[in-house]
Amino acid sequence: MEKYAIQPLVAILISFVIASRAFKRKSLDRSGALLGFLVMSVHIAVGLRFGALLLVFFFSSSKLTKVGEEKKRSVDADFKEGGQRNWVQVLANSGIATVLVVLVGQSIGWQDKCLDSKGSALVTCLIGGIIGHYACCNGDTWSSEIGVLSNAQPRLITTFKPVRKGTNGAVTTTGLLAAAAAGSVIGLTFVLFGLFTAKCASDVALKQLLVIPIAAIAGLLGSIIDSLLGATVQFSGFCTVRNKVVEKPGPTVKKISGQSILDNNAVNFVSVLLTTLLTSITCLYIF
Repeated sequence: MEKYAIQPLVAILISFVIASRAFKRKSLDRSGALLGFLVMSVHIAVGLRFGALLLVFFFSSSKLTKVGEEKKRSVDADFKEGGQRNWVQVLANSGIATVLVVLVGQSIGWQDKCLDSKGSALVTCLIGGIIGHYACCNGDTWSSEIGVLSNAQPRLITTFKPVRKGTNGAVTTTGLLAAAAAGSVIGLTFVLFGLFTAKCASDVALKQLLVIPIAAIAGLLGSIIDSLLGATVQFSGFCTVRNKVVEKPGPTVKKISGQSILDNNAVNFVSVLLTTLLTSITCLYIF
């Protein structure tokens, strides 16, 4: 009974400290910090392992966003100091997972579970979806933040033609490898925390190691889906006045690729949704 009272309080305290710190360091703006506080509170209150996945994504991505800021400032037309995220970006990168976390909480209460479809196919699907969600988010962010710093020539994923840095849908080998590495970090976090928070049979526990390669593939796949969407349904053009790649057409903008159908947040949301579904199904069949 104590856990029902203590864990939510601990979740609120930890979330408040992290959200406040992120706001002060300009990782989140005021709206992003408020929504981030709510999202973190829900994740940690339901399960420490879910909170860990969210925080690994948030801290690693925030740190990478601040690496090479001067170079990124010269490329990114929408550059913000510290990579400051607002509530829309927080929602796009955590909304689906938050819904899944709540559903898991309603299904299993406060007891963490291993991935085991024989025990519960529903819970396995939900947890698999959460893993895929953060593997995708982490993969996309690492790919973008590391890829843009690479000296390699970016190529549009649909045609493989060389394009300018900052073009939506452009990829580099470095960026794709970073996406897979980012996904594997999410998988490793899930497995390591599970050693302390979940109890299951030895054969089921051993099988949990498969989460690491699955998450690595999810990170890579999520980045590829994001790039495919970016190259086709998200506009990229070169502004001759600002001398940068921009996401909106204009009289001084020469089109590079894509149509003005989705913005960056919508592309992120769709790629996360698809990766979440695919990873959920994969975990159901593997576990």
